[in-house]
Amino acid sequence: MRTAKSVLIGAGSIALDTLEGPFGRVEDELGGSALYFALAASLIGPVRILAATGTDVESRLREVVADRDIDLELVSVLDSPTYRWHARQVKDGHNVYIESDETIYRAWKPRLPDDPRWIFIGSMETRLQLEIARAVRSEAQMLAADSMSSYAIEAPVEAQDLIAACDWFFCNEEEFAALGGDPGNPEAFRRRHGLRALCLKSGPGGVLVLGDGFQARGPALAPRAVVDTTGAGDALAAGFLARWLQLGGDDASIPQALAYGLACASLTIEDIGLRGLLEATPEGLRRRVSQTRITLSGGGTRG
Repeated sequence: MRTAKSVLIGAGSIALDTLEGPFGRVEDELGGSALYFALAASLIGPVRILAATGTDVESRLREVVADRDIDLELVSVLDSPTYRWHARQVKDGHNVYIESDETIYRAWKPRLPDDPRWIFIGSMETRLQLEIARAVRSEAQMLAADSMSSYAIEAPVEAQDLIAACDWFFCNEEEFAALGGDPGNPEAFRRRHGLRALCLKSGPGGVLVLGDGFQARGPALAPRAVVDTTGAGDALAAGFLARWLQLGGDDASIPQALAYGLACASLTIEDIGLRGLLEATPEGLRRRVSQTRITLSGGGTRG
């Protein structure tokens, strides 16, 4: 089922991935930040994808989302090769970027939503992230973004401008360092950029969410096995934002939303690429949520 209009929008890439790691090597694996985000969020509620794809992937994309409440209206299908990304997984599940083909970004003019109240802008060329953020900023009630360290290094000024346009920013420790963050004082980074909240991901170390007057910490959930960490950050943001929106979007609901984000991430890393999310169900997600507890600043835990 596809919804006619969803409140939550996931912008980013649709990709054909080459992934290497302990699991071996796979090529032409469907992926991309927007698709990881959408598949995770759709376990909780409706979502729209804002992205570009080539005609070489259009039919596969529609098959993948056919049974999910994912709206493809904002996906531009272009006569251009789909974005390709190649990475190798090394120790601790860390992905090392090898190469990419971003030809499609030269032709893409993002089809902007008419109702951008809640929007997440996942990793892709920083100039495109910033273009979308500036276009929706005046109407968005909640604008969040993520990045990759390679993009932050290539376009540092645009990366800083992107953060300044956001309410929420999601990043891992490597990206945080590339953006000039001090690991010993992430709160200073949040305040310097005027963020409502910062979500700092530490892989096996879990997640820290810093906001004005609150902190929330969540442990990384132990899945059956860590196979491939690609897309885990996008899934975490998706689960968090989809559940947070469902609960009303106030600070009191952040602990439960974070539990959903961590659960989505853990489902993602149990298999190669999108396969874990494609096999996941809302019931399985809720069972995973019940296994985690979020620690709030000042003590106490919440599920």
